[in-house]
Amino acid sequence: MTDKIFKAGAARADITPAVGTLLYGYNPHQVSTSIHDNLSVTALALQQGDDTALLLTVTVGDFQTALVNEIRAKMSEACGVPAGRIVVAATHTHSAPNVAGMEGWGGVDREYVDAILFPAMIQVVKDAVANLQPAEYAVGVTESKVGINRRQQLLNGGIALGQNPWGCYDPWMTCISLRNSETKAGILNLIHYGCHGTAAGCNHEISRDWSGIMIDRLEAETGVLTAFWNGPQGDVGPRLTNGKTTGDIRHVEELGGVAAMDAKRAYEAIGMYVPGNLRIFEGEVAIPYKPLLPLEEVEAKLATYTNPEALINIQALEYAHYKAVKDVYDAGVPEHDTHYRIPQTIISLGEVSFIPFPFEIFSEISLRLRYHAPTRYTLCLSNTNGYNAYLPTEDQIVRGGYEILCFLYSGAYTLVNHSDQVLLDENLRIMNG
Repeated sequence: MTDKIFKAGAARADITPAVGTLLYGYNPHQVSTSIHDNLSVTALALQQGDDTALLLTVTVGDFQTALVNEIRAKMSEACGVPAGRIVVAATHTHSAPNVAGMEGWGGVDREYVDAILFPAMIQVVKDAVANLQPAEYAVGVTESKVGINRRQQLLNGGIALGQNPWGCYDPWMTCISLRNSETKAGILNLIHYGCHGTAAGCNHEISRDWSGIMIDRLEAETGVLTAFWNGPQGDVGPRLTNGKTTGDIRHVEELGGVAAMDAKRAYEAIGMYVPGNLRIFEGEVAIPYKPLLPLEEVEAKLATYTNPEALINIQALEYAHYKAVKDVYDAGVPEHDTHYRIPQTIISLGEVSFIPFPFEIFSEISLRLRYHAPTRYTLCLSNTNGYNAYLPTEDQIVRGGYEILCFLYSGAYTLVNHSDQVLLDENLRIMNG
């Protein structure tokens, strides 16, 4: 007879690189000179009956899709959980090694991946599964102003990276406490909130950014392993005292202290512990592609570049987009899938569900999903199971700005402007199917 008891297990491992490692997020040549706080990977194993799933949070910027698929396969082989049921999220700190490999921001640090990151991730899932124990969970929620909309509106109508006090952001910080249902010993405190990990700015310290201060403080206060899963942060930056979306390591400590107070308040708001009811929803999200740009337009744009090899960041991404479109035409415009297809795994504990997105999603997407989803606590996870740049809401595309340019120039075939609505419809279909 299959054991139907809900179980949970957690484990953490250190993934701190050596000083001198390049840091990801601003330019391909940013060298670390010190360690402010250690990086880590935390795994939560969930099991009931014949179903087992893993939720991982990794304190890196973004996970390249091919790379995360590679490690999910390796972890599956090591712990016996199907790769599709291993959900890997990045906290999006900009003070960690490059595992994103996005055009314009430098390549994947393969030496770090093979020597430190992958071995730690494989070990941590084995440990989490080995630690499975009868469990129950409780949820606490509080309002937090750690984040603020970062699409600052300029007098001329343009959009800059900064602070937009009237812009959308998801204000809810959620704490999920899992404990042994028999001994009442804590297993994991899971903190969920949506905000960029850019408080440190273009710094030289290795750091988890503001969320690291937060989880360390709550862990010290409760004596329970604590970890952070980032939510809808595509248009949300840290609410810094300098009025910007980036600062320095002092801003990390300032905001981390505020976040710690909010996390403690969310923990103190925890209600009754209840048995988990693990459900795993699997399907496919299909987002339509736009038609290719006309060849004449592409060739005219490419002719304006004089030294493309020297470009970085958004300028390099823009050039790579036009070059990719030209390559498709040169190859004879072969038949291709009309949609971008994403294998989706949604994990539900009962009243709580985790919805992964391989994008930096805008905060309104989370608010809309939470309103319509069948679970009371619907937690969207950005930068999870891969990375495909930003996913904005359709109404923001006309305003432009950095995030919109990333969305418009990501690959040869780009996604339709109403991708936010498609994501909403597709995920609700999977959850309600």
